[in-house]
Amino acid sequence: MAKYKPHDYGQTVLLPIDYSRQLLPGTFEHSLNYLVDHKIDLGIFDKRFRNDDNGAPAWDPAVMLKIIFYGYSKGILSSRDLAEACRTNIIFKALSANSEPHFTTIAEFISQMKDEILSIFVNILMVCSELNLIGGETFALDGCKLSSNAAKEWSGTIADLRKKKEKFEERARLLLEKHRANDQDESMDGTQNDKAARQIERIRKKAEKIERFLQENEERVGKRGRENQSNITDNESAKIQSAKGVIQGYNGLAVADAKNQIVVSAEAFGSGQEGQFLPAMVEKTRLNLRLTSTDDGTDLKGRTFLADTNYFSEDNLEYLAGEEIDAVVPDQQFRKRDPRFATQARHKPERAQFTQKDFTYDPKENHYVCPGGKTLLFKGERVLGVAHGRSYAAKQGDCRVCELRGQCLRTAKVERRTLFIVDEMDRREFSDRMRRRIDTEEGRDLYSKRMGIIEPVFADITHCKGMDRFTLRGKVKVNIQWLLYCMVHNIGKIVNSGALVEV
Repeated sequence: MAKYKPHDYGQTVLLPIDYSRQLLPGTFEHSLNYLVDHKIDLGIFDKRFRNDDNGAPAWDPAVMLKIIFYGYSKGILSSRDLAEACRTNIIFKALSANSEPHFTTIAEFISQMKDEILSIFVNILMVCSELNLIGGETFALDGCKLSSNAAKEWSGTIADLRKKKEKFEERARLLLEKHRANDQDESMDGTQNDKAARQIERIRKKAEKIERFLQENEERVGKRGRENQSNITDNESAKIQSAKGVIQGYNGLAVADAKNQIVVSAEAFGSGQEGQFLPAMVEKTRLNLRLTSTDDGTDLKGRTFLADTNYFSEDNLEYLAGEEIDAVVPDQQFRKRDPRFATQARHKPERAQFTQKDFTYDPKENHYVCPGGKTLLFKGERVLGVAHGRSYAAKQGDCRVCELRGQCLRTAKVERRTLFIVDEMDRREFSDRMRRRIDTEEGRDLYSKRMGIIEPVFADITHCKGMDRFTLRGKVKVNIQWLLYCMVHNIGKIVNSGALVEV
Protein backbone atom coordinates (compact mmCIF):
# COMPACT_ATOMS: atom_id res chain seq x y z
CA MET A 1 0.00 0.00 0.00
CA ALA A 2 1.33 3.49 -0.88
CA LYS A 3 2.76 5.63 1.93
CA TYR A 4 2.49 9.44 2.05
CA LYS A 5 4.12 12.08 4.21
CA PRO A 6 1.84 13.11 7.09
CA HIS A 7 0.32 16.62 7.11
CA ASP A 8 -1.87 18.48 9.58
CA TYR A 9 -3.90 21.57 8.64
CA GLY A 10 -4.63 22.30 12.27
CA GLN A 11 -1.06 23.03 13.32
CA THR A 12 0.06 26.57 14.26
CA VAL A 13 3.37 28.21 13.30
CA LEU A 14 4.52 31.56 14.70
CA LEU A 15 7.07 33.30 12.46
CA PRO A 16 8.82 36.52 13.52
CA ILE A 17 8.93 38.73 10.39
CA ASP A 18 11.11 41.82 10.07
CA TYR A 19 9.68 43.62 7.03
CA SER A 20 12.84 45.63 6.46
CA ARG A 21 14.84 42.41 6.01
CA GLN A 22 12.51 41.19 3.24
CA LEU A 23 13.91 43.83 0.86
CA LEU A 24 17.16 42.25 -0.26
CA PRO A 25 19.91 44.55 -1.62
CA GLY A 26 20.20 44.44 -5.39
CA THR A 27 16.53 43.68 -5.98
CA PHE A 28 13.97 45.94 -7.65
CA GLU A 29 12.01 46.34 -4.44
CA HIS A 30 15.08 47.34 -2.42
CA SER A 31 16.06 50.04 -4.93
CA LEU A 32 12.44 51.20 -5.22
CA ASN A 33 12.20 51.56 -1.44
CA TYR A 34 15.33 53.73 -1.37
CA LEU A 35 14.35 55.88 -4.34
CA VAL A 36 10.88 56.72 -3.01
CA ASP A 37 12.17 57.48 0.49
CA HIS A 38 15.23 59.51 -0.49
CA LYS A 39 15.05 60.70 -4.12
CA ILE A 40 11.44 61.66 -4.81
CA ASP A 41 10.02 64.93 -3.51
CA LEU A 42 6.82 63.79 -1.81
CA GLY A 43 6.00 67.28 -0.55
CA ILE A 44 4.15 67.93 -3.81
CA PHE A 45 1.34 65.70 -2.49
CA ASP A 46 0.73 67.82 0.61
CA LYS A 47 -1.49 70.32 -1.22
CA ARG A 48 -4.03 67.54 -1.81
CA PHE A 49 -4.95 67.45 1.86
CA ARG A 50 -6.39 69.90 4.36
CA ASN A 51 -6.48 67.57 7.38
CA ASP A 52 -3.92 69.16 9.69
CA ASP A 53 -6.49 69.75 12.44
CA ASN A 54 -9.56 67.83 11.31
CA GLY A 55 -10.32 64.77 9.24
CA ALA A 56 -8.90 61.28 9.07
CA PRO A 57 -5.18 60.77 8.29
CA ALA A 58 -4.42 60.04 4.63
CA TRP A 59 -2.33 57.15 3.33
CA ASP A 60 1.32 58.14 3.00
CA PRO A 61 2.15 58.90 -0.69
CA ALA A 62 5.41 56.99 -0.23
CA VAL A 63 3.46 53.83 0.63
CA MET A 64 1.08 54.31 -2.30
CA LEU A 65 3.91 54.88 -4.81
CA LYS A 66 5.79 51.80 -3.63
CA ILE A 67 2.68 49.65 -4.01
CA ILE A 68 1.95 51.00 -7.49
CA PHE A 69 5.50 50.88 -8.85
CA TYR A 70 6.18 47.39 -7.56
CA GLY A 71 2.81 46.09 -8.69
CA TYR A 72 3.27 47.53 -12.17
CA SER A 73 6.73 45.98 -12.40
CA LYS A 74 5.04 42.59 -11.91
CA GLY A 75 2.28 43.29 -14.43
CA ILE A 76 -0.34 43.90 -11.71
CA LEU A 77 -2.31 46.79 -13.19
CA SER A 78 -5.72 46.45 -11.55
CA SER A 79 -6.28 48.40 -8.34
CA ARG A 80 -8.25 45.44 -6.97
CA ASP A 81 -5.31 43.12 -7.63
CA LEU A 82 -2.91 45.62 -6.03
CA ALA A 83 -5.09 45.76 -2.92
CA GLU A 84 -5.23 41.96 -2.81
CA ALA A 85 -1.43 41.76 -3.12
CA CYS A 86 -1.07 44.06 -0.10
CA ARG A 87 -3.01 41.49 1.93
CA THR A 88 -1.26 38.34 0.68
CA ASN A 89 2.23 39.12 -0.68
CA ILE A 90 5.14 39.51 1.73
CA ILE A 91 7.07 41.94 -0.52
CA PHE A 92 4.04 44.22 -0.82
CA LYS A 93 3.66 44.07 2.96
CA ALA A 94 7.32 44.95 3.41
CA LEU A 95 7.16 47.89 0.98
CA SER A 96 3.92 49.22 2.48
CA ALA A 97 4.83 48.54 6.13
CA ASN A 98 1.89 46.12 6.34
CA SER A 99 -0.56 48.71 5.01
CA GLU A 100 -3.73 47.55 3.28
CA PRO A 101 -5.35 50.47 1.42
CA HIS A 102 -8.70 49.82 -0.23
CA PHE A 103 -8.67 49.35 -4.00
CA THR A 104 -10.74 52.51 -4.48
CA THR A 105 -8.07 54.47 -2.61
CA ILE A 106 -5.37 53.11 -4.91
CA ALA A 107 -7.42 53.85 -8.02
CA GLU A 108 -8.17 57.39 -6.87
CA PHE A 109 -4.53 58.05 -5.99
CA ILE A 110 -3.38 57.09 -9.49
CA SER A 111 -6.17 58.97 -11.27
CA GLN A 112 -5.44 62.21 -9.40
CA MET A 113 -1.68 62.31 -10.02
CA LYS A 114 -1.86 64.70 -12.99
CA ASP A 115 -0.24 67.54 -10.99
CA GLU A 116 2.53 65.38 -9.50
CA ILE A 117 3.38 62.82 -12.17
CA LEU A 118 5.80 64.97 -14.19
CA SER A 119 7.70 65.99 -11.05
CA ILE A 120 8.12 62.33 -10.06
CA PHE A 121 9.23 61.46 -13.60
CA VAL A 122 11.89 64.19 -13.49
CA ASN A 123 13.04 63.04 -10.03
CA ILE A 124 13.73 59.56 -11.41
CA LEU A 125 15.51 61.10 -14.41
CA MET A 126 17.70 63.13 -12.04
CA VAL A 127 18.81 59.90 -10.36
CA CYS A 128 19.64 58.43 -13.78
CA SER A 129 21.65 61.56 -14.56
CA GLU A 130 23.51 61.38 -11.23
CA LEU A 131 24.44 57.76 -11.96
CA ASN A 132 25.69 58.76 -15.43
CA LEU A 133 23.11 56.55 -17.15
CA ILE A 134 22.11 59.25 -19.67
CA GLY A 135 24.51 59.92 -22.54
CA GLY A 136 22.61 62.92 -23.90
CA GLU A 137 24.03 62.61 -27.42
CA THR A 138 21.68 60.35 -29.39
CA PHE A 139 17.94 59.87 -28.92
CA ALA A 140 15.28 57.74 -30.61
CA LEU A 141 11.54 58.48 -30.81
CA ASP A 142 8.75 55.98 -31.45
CA GLY A 143 5.27 54.99 -30.31
CA CYS A 144 3.88 51.94 -28.51
CA LYS A 145 0.23 51.22 -29.34
CA LEU A 146 -1.70 49.74 -26.41
CA SER A 147 -5.37 48.85 -25.92
CA SER A 148 -7.42 51.07 -23.66
CA ASN A 149 -10.27 50.35 -21.27
CA ALA A 150 -12.84 50.69 -24.06
CA ALA A 151 -14.28 48.37 -26.71
CA LYS A 152 -13.92 49.25 -30.38
CA GLU A 153 -17.46 47.92 -30.94
CA TRP A 154 -18.67 51.17 -29.39
CA SER A 155 -16.80 53.25 -31.97
CA GLY A 156 -18.10 54.94 -35.10
CA THR A 157 -18.92 58.23 -36.72
CA ILE A 158 -21.88 60.19 -35.37
CA ALA A 159 -23.97 58.85 -38.26
CA ASP A 160 -22.86 55.28 -37.50
CA LEU A 161 -23.80 55.65 -33.84
CA ARG A 162 -27.24 57.00 -34.75
CA LYS A 163 -27.83 53.95 -36.95
CA LYS A 164 -26.65 51.69 -34.12
CA LYS A 165 -29.10 53.33 -31.73
CA GLU A 166 -31.95 52.91 -34.21
CA LYS A 167 -31.11 49.22 -34.62
CA PHE A 168 -31.19 48.72 -30.85
CA GLU A 169 -34.54 50.49 -30.62
CA GLU A 170 -35.98 48.42 -33.46
CA ARG A 171 -34.69 45.22 -31.90
CA ALA A 172 -36.22 46.18 -28.54
CA ARG A 173 -39.55 46.92 -30.26
CA LEU A 174 -39.63 43.53 -32.00
CA LEU A 175 -38.74 41.70 -28.80
CA LEU A 176 -41.44 43.61 -26.94
CA GLU A 177 -44.05 42.56 -29.49
CA LYS A 178 -42.89 38.98 -29.16
CA HIS A 179 -42.99 39.31 -25.38
CA ARG A 180 -46.58 40.56 -25.46
CA ALA A 181 -47.56 37.69 -27.72
CA ASN A 182 -45.98 35.25 -25.27
CA ASP A 183 -48.03 36.79 -22.46
CA GLN A 184 -51.13 35.59 -24.27
CA ASP A 185 -49.69 32.09 -24.54
CA GLU A 186 -50.63 30.15 -21.43
CA SER A 187 -47.99 27.50 -22.19
CA MET A 188 -45.18 30.03 -21.54
CA ASP A 189 -43.92 30.02 -17.96
CA GLY A 190 -42.94 33.05 -15.91
CA THR A 191 -39.22 32.31 -16.12
CA GLN A 192 -39.17 32.71 -19.90
CA ASN A 193 -41.13 35.94 -19.70
CA ASP A 194 -38.76 37.37 -17.08
CA LYS A 195 -35.76 36.46 -19.22
CA ALA A 196 -37.28 38.22 -22.24
CA ALA A 197 -38.07 41.31 -20.14
CA ARG A 198 -34.48 41.51 -18.90
CA GLN A 199 -33.17 41.20 -22.47
CA ILE A 200 -35.41 44.04 -23.65
CA GLU A 201 -34.25 46.22 -20.75
CA ARG A 202 -30.57 45.58 -21.58
CA ILE A 203 -31.11 46.58 -25.23
CA ARG A 204 -33.00 49.72 -24.22
CA LYS A 205 -30.17 50.73 -21.90
CA LYS A 206 -27.69 50.38 -24.77
CA ALA A 207 -29.84 52.63 -26.95
CA GLU A 208 -30.16 55.17 -24.12
CA LYS A 209 -26.40 55.10 -23.60
CA ILE A 210 -25.82 56.01 -27.26
CA GLU A 211 -28.52 58.71 -27.11
CA ARG A 212 -26.88 60.37 -24.10
CA PHE A 213 -23.52 60.34 -25.88
CA LEU A 214 -24.99 61.90 -29.04
CA GLN A 215 -26.60 64.68 -27.02
CA GLU A 216 -23.36 65.54 -25.21
CA ASN A 217 -20.79 65.14 -28.00
CA GLU A 218 -20.17 66.48 -31.49
CA GLU A 219 -18.21 65.17 -34.46
CA ARG A 220 -14.46 64.72 -33.96
CA VAL A 221 -12.79 66.46 -36.87
CA GLY A 222 -9.32 65.21 -37.71
CA LYS A 223 -6.25 67.06 -38.92
CA ARG A 224 -7.24 66.54 -42.55
CA GLY A 225 -10.74 67.90 -42.02
CA ARG A 226 -12.42 64.49 -42.07
CA GLU A 227 -14.49 63.09 -39.23
CA ASN A 228 -12.71 60.72 -36.88
CA GLN A 229 -14.60 57.92 -35.22
CA SER A 230 -15.90 58.57 -31.73
CA ASN A 231 -16.03 56.07 -28.90
CA ILE A 232 -18.88 56.07 -26.40
CA THR A 233 -16.82 54.61 -23.54
CA ASP A 234 -13.63 56.67 -23.97
CA ASN A 235 -13.99 59.36 -26.61
CA GLU A 236 -10.35 60.43 -26.31
CA SER A 237 -9.11 57.01 -27.39
CA ALA A 238 -8.92 56.01 -31.04
CA LYS A 239 -9.02 53.06 -33.37
CA ILE A 240 -5.35 52.37 -34.08
CA GLN A 241 -3.68 49.97 -36.47
CA SER A 242 -1.17 47.93 -34.49
CA ALA A 243 0.91 44.80 -34.93
CA LYS A 244 -2.00 42.88 -33.39
CA GLY A 245 -4.61 44.35 -35.72
CA VAL A 246 -6.94 47.28 -35.13
CA ILE A 247 -7.27 48.16 -31.44
CA GLN A 248 -9.19 50.77 -29.49
CA GLY A 249 -6.51 52.51 -27.50
CA TYR A 250 -3.73 55.04 -27.18
CA ASN A 251 -0.31 55.55 -28.68
CA GLY A 252 2.33 55.84 -25.98
CA LEU A 253 5.18 57.93 -27.40
CA ALA A 254 8.62 57.84 -25.80
CA VAL A 255 12.06 59.31 -26.43
CA ALA A 256 14.92 57.07 -25.25
CA ASP A 257 18.58 57.92 -24.74
CA ALA A 258 21.05 55.73 -26.63
CA LYS A 259 23.46 55.02 -23.76
CA ASN A 260 21.19 52.87 -21.55
CA GLN A 261 17.72 53.19 -23.15
CA ILE A 262 16.54 55.56 -20.42
CA VAL A 263 13.19 57.16 -21.33
CA VAL A 264 13.79 60.92 -21.15
CA SER A 265 10.31 62.03 -22.21
CA ALA A 266 6.96 60.36 -22.75
CA GLU A 267 3.31 61.12 -23.45
CA ALA A 268 0.24 59.14 -24.53
CA PHE A 269 -1.93 60.33 -27.43
CA GLY A 270 -5.27 59.08 -28.69
CA SER A 271 -4.13 58.90 -32.30
CA GLY A 272 -2.42 56.36 -34.51
CA GLN A 273 -0.88 59.13 -36.65
CA GLU A 274 2.11 59.92 -34.47
CA GLY A 275 4.12 62.06 -36.88
CA GLN A 276 2.28 65.23 -35.88
CA PHE A 277 3.58 64.94 -32.30
CA LEU A 278 7.30 65.09 -33.09
CA PRO A 279 7.76 68.80 -32.18
CA ALA A 280 5.94 68.29 -28.88
CA MET A 281 8.13 65.31 -27.96
CA VAL A 282 11.30 67.20 -28.86
CA GLU A 283 10.26 70.09 -26.62
CA LYS A 284 9.49 67.72 -23.74
CA THR A 285 12.89 66.12 -24.17
CA ARG A 286 14.59 69.51 -24.15
CA LEU A 287 12.77 70.58 -20.97
CA ASN A 288 13.44 67.35 -19.09
CA LEU A 289 17.14 67.42 -19.94
CA ARG A 290 17.39 70.98 -18.70
CA LEU A 291 15.69 70.03 -15.43
CA THR A 292 17.95 67.02 -14.86
CA SER A 293 21.25 68.61 -15.82
CA THR A 294 23.50 70.76 -13.65
CA ASP A 295 24.28 72.83 -16.76
CA ASP A 296 21.47 75.32 -17.41
CA GLY A 297 22.63 75.60 -21.02
CA THR A 298 21.74 71.99 -21.87
CA ASP A 299 20.04 71.89 -25.25
CA LEU A 300 19.48 69.60 -28.21
CA LYS A 301 21.53 71.57 -30.73
CA GLY A 302 23.93 69.25 -32.47
CA ARG A 303 22.44 66.15 -30.82
CA THR A 304 21.31 63.20 -32.96
CA PHE A 305 17.59 62.49 -33.12
CA LEU A 306 16.33 59.28 -34.76
CA ALA A 307 12.75 58.53 -35.81
CA ASP A 308 11.09 56.15 -38.26
CA THR A 309 9.20 56.87 -41.47
CA ASN A 310 6.00 57.82 -39.62
CA TYR A 311 7.64 61.10 -38.69
CA PHE A 312 8.88 61.97 -42.19
CA SER A 313 7.21 65.20 -43.34
CA GLU A 314 8.38 68.54 -44.66
CA ASP A 315 7.07 70.35 -41.57
CA ASN A 316 8.85 68.03 -39.13
CA LEU A 317 12.13 68.17 -41.03
CA GLU A 318 11.97 71.95 -41.28
CA TYR A 319 11.34 72.15 -37.53
CA LEU A 320 14.29 69.88 -36.73
CA ALA A 321 16.56 71.84 -39.05
CA GLY A 322 15.47 75.10 -37.42
CA GLU A 323 16.35 73.70 -34.01
CA GLU A 324 19.78 72.66 -35.38
CA ILE A 325 19.12 69.05 -34.40
CA ASP A 326 21.07 66.39 -36.30
CA ALA A 327 18.04 64.31 -37.27
CA VAL A 328 17.76 61.11 -39.29
CA VAL A 329 14.16 60.50 -40.37
CA PRO A 330 13.91 58.37 -43.55
CA ASP A 331 11.15 58.54 -46.13
CA GLN A 332 8.86 55.59 -46.87
CA GLN A 333 10.82 54.56 -49.98
CA PHE A 334 14.34 54.65 -48.55
CA ARG A 335 14.81 50.86 -48.50
CA LYS A 336 13.99 50.61 -52.19
CA ARG A 337 16.97 52.89 -52.89
CA ASP A 338 19.28 51.03 -50.50
CA PRO A 339 21.81 49.01 -52.57
CA ARG A 340 21.80 46.33 -49.87
CA PHE A 341 18.18 45.54 -50.82
CA ALA A 342 18.73 45.70 -54.57
CA THR A 343 17.94 41.99 -55.00
CA GLN A 344 14.94 41.84 -52.64
CA ALA A 345 12.51 41.60 -55.56
CA ARG A 346 13.70 38.04 -56.29
CA HIS A 347 11.94 36.87 -53.12
CA LYS A 348 8.56 38.15 -54.33
CA PRO A 349 6.40 36.27 -56.85
CA GLU A 350 6.31 37.98 -60.19
CA ARG A 351 2.93 39.21 -61.38
CA ALA A 352 1.67 42.01 -63.55
CA GLN A 353 0.43 44.96 -61.50
CA PHE A 354 -1.95 47.54 -62.88
CA THR A 355 -0.64 51.09 -62.50
CA GLN A 356 -2.34 54.45 -62.82
CA LYS A 357 -1.65 54.42 -66.58
CA ASP A 358 -3.97 51.41 -66.95
CA PHE A 359 -6.95 53.43 -65.68
CA THR A 360 -8.97 55.70 -67.98
CA TYR A 361 -10.04 59.14 -66.77
CA ASP A 362 -13.45 60.61 -67.65
CA PRO A 363 -13.12 64.39 -67.14
CA LYS A 364 -16.83 65.01 -67.63
CA GLU A 365 -17.93 62.63 -64.88
CA ASN A 366 -14.69 63.07 -62.87
CA HIS A 367 -14.10 59.37 -62.35
CA TYR A 368 -11.70 56.65 -63.49
CA VAL A 369 -12.50 53.37 -65.22
CA CYS A 370 -10.40 50.35 -64.32
CA PRO A 371 -9.19 47.66 -66.77
CA GLY A 372 -12.18 45.56 -65.71
CA GLY A 373 -14.63 48.26 -66.77
CA LYS A 374 -15.64 49.29 -63.24
CA THR A 375 -15.83 52.88 -62.02
CA LEU A 376 -13.59 54.48 -59.38
CA LEU A 377 -15.61 57.34 -57.87
CA PHE A 378 -14.20 60.67 -56.71
CA LYS A 379 -13.78 60.68 -52.90
CA GLY A 380 -12.46 64.17 -52.36
CA GLU A 381 -9.25 66.12 -52.21
CA ARG A 382 -6.45 64.87 -49.98
CA VAL A 383 -3.00 65.80 -48.77
CA LEU A 384 -0.39 63.04 -48.49
CA GLY A 385 2.83 64.44 -47.13
CA VAL A 386 3.85 67.18 -49.53
CA ALA A 387 1.46 66.02 -52.26
CA HIS A 388 -1.93 67.63 -52.86
CA GLY A 389 -4.34 65.69 -55.02
CA ARG A 390 -7.59 63.81 -55.55
CA SER A 391 -8.64 60.43 -54.21
CA TYR A 392 -10.69 57.85 -56.16
CA ALA A 393 -11.97 54.47 -54.97
CA ALA A 394 -13.83 51.52 -56.45
CA LYS A 395 -16.78 49.81 -54.79
CA GLN A 396 -15.89 46.89 -52.57
CA GLY A 397 -18.52 44.73 -54.25
CA ASP A 398 -16.99 45.35 -57.68
CA CYS A 399 -13.49 44.41 -56.55
CA ARG A 400 -14.66 41.40 -54.54
CA VAL A 401 -15.92 39.53 -57.64
CA CYS A 402 -13.48 40.95 -60.22
CA GLU A 403 -11.49 38.39 -62.22
CA LEU A 404 -8.56 40.83 -62.40
CA ARG A 405 -8.38 41.24 -58.63
CA GLY A 406 -5.01 39.47 -58.40
CA GLN A 407 -3.43 41.91 -60.84
CA CYS A 408 -4.96 45.02 -59.34
CA LEU A 409 -4.81 44.72 -55.52
CA ARG A 410 -1.50 44.53 -53.68
CA THR A 411 -2.58 41.79 -51.27
CA ALA A 412 -5.59 39.57 -50.67
CA LYS A 413 -6.51 41.64 -47.59
CA VAL A 414 -7.04 44.83 -49.61
CA GLU A 415 -10.79 45.21 -50.20
CA ARG A 416 -10.86 47.68 -53.09
CA ARG A 417 -8.63 49.58 -55.50
CA THR A 418 -7.90 53.24 -54.86
CA LEU A 419 -6.02 55.91 -56.81
CA PHE A 420 -4.35 59.08 -55.61
CA ILE A 421 -3.83 61.63 -58.37
CA VAL A 422 -1.16 64.20 -57.54
CA ASP A 423 -2.08 67.70 -58.70
CA GLU A 424 0.49 69.79 -56.86
CA MET A 425 3.63 69.28 -54.77
CA ASP A 426 4.64 71.50 -51.88
CA ARG A 427 8.16 72.71 -51.44
CA ARG A 428 10.41 69.75 -50.65
CA GLU A 429 13.73 71.34 -49.73
CA PHE A 430 14.07 69.64 -46.34
CA SER A 431 12.56 66.36 -47.56
CA ASP A 432 14.99 66.17 -50.47
CA ARG A 433 17.88 67.01 -48.15
CA MET A 434 16.87 64.16 -45.79
CA ARG A 435 16.53 61.72 -48.70
CA ARG A 436 20.05 62.53 -49.80
CA ARG A 437 21.33 62.00 -46.29
CA ILE A 438 19.59 58.68 -45.66
CA ASP A 439 21.03 57.40 -48.95
CA THR A 440 24.58 57.90 -47.64
CA GLU A 441 26.46 55.22 -45.74
CA GLU A 442 26.65 57.48 -42.68
CA GLY A 443 22.88 58.13 -42.73
CA ARG A 444 22.01 54.45 -43.03
CA ASP A 445 24.46 53.56 -40.26
CA LEU A 446 22.95 56.16 -37.90
CA TYR A 447 19.39 55.07 -38.63
CA SER A 448 20.27 51.41 -38.03
CA LYS A 449 20.84 52.31 -34.35
CA ARG A 450 17.25 53.49 -33.87
CA MET A 451 15.71 50.06 -33.34
CA GLY A 452 18.31 49.05 -30.76
CA ILE A 453 17.59 52.20 -28.74
CA ILE A 454 13.80 52.44 -28.57
CA GLU A 455 12.40 48.97 -29.30
CA PRO A 456 14.00 47.31 -26.21
CA VAL A 457 12.17 49.92 -24.11
CA PHE A 458 8.78 48.85 -25.41
CA ALA A 459 9.71 45.16 -25.15
CA ASP A 460 10.66 45.63 -21.50
CA ILE A 461 7.48 47.57 -20.69
CA THR A 462 4.97 45.33 -22.46
CA HIS A 463 6.55 41.86 -22.54
CA CYS A 464 9.02 41.64 -19.66
CA LYS A 465 7.02 43.62 -17.12
CA GLY A 466 3.53 42.89 -18.43
CA MET A 467 2.37 46.52 -18.70
CA ASP A 468 0.65 45.77 -21.99
CA ARG A 469 -2.61 47.72 -21.76
CA PHE A 470 -4.16 50.83 -20.24
CA THR A 471 -6.72 50.26 -17.50
CA LEU A 472 -7.82 53.89 -17.15
CA ARG A 473 -9.96 56.11 -19.40
CA GLY A 474 -9.37 59.59 -20.77
CA LYS A 475 -6.11 61.06 -22.06
CA VAL A 476 -5.11 62.68 -18.75
CA LYS A 477 -5.42 59.44 -16.76
CA VAL A 478 -3.93 57.28 -19.52
CA ASN A 479 -0.97 59.66 -19.74
CA ILE A 480 -0.42 59.26 -15.98
CA GLN A 481 -0.33 55.50 -16.43
CA TRP A 482 2.02 55.69 -19.43
CA LEU A 483 4.47 57.84 -17.45
CA LEU A 484 4.27 55.33 -14.59
CA TYR A 485 5.11 52.53 -17.04
CA CYS A 486 8.12 54.47 -18.32
CA MET A 487 9.29 55.21 -14.78
CA VAL A 488 9.11 51.52 -13.89
CA HIS A 489 11.36 50.88 -16.90
CA ASN A 490 13.80 53.59 -15.79
CA ILE A 491 13.87 52.25 -12.22
CA GLY A 492 14.71 48.85 -13.66
CA LYS A 493 17.67 50.42 -15.47
CA ILE A 494 18.83 51.96 -12.18
CA VAL A 495 18.61 48.55 -10.50
CA ASN A 496 20.57 46.89 -13.30
CA SER A 497 23.32 49.48 -12.97
CA GLY A 498 24.10 48.09 -9.51
CA ALA A 499 24.64 51.56 -8.09
CA LEU A 500 22.13 51.16 -5.23
CA VAL A 501 23.18 47.73 -3.97
CA GLU A 502 24.94 49.07 -0.88
CA VAL A 503 22.47 51.84 0.08
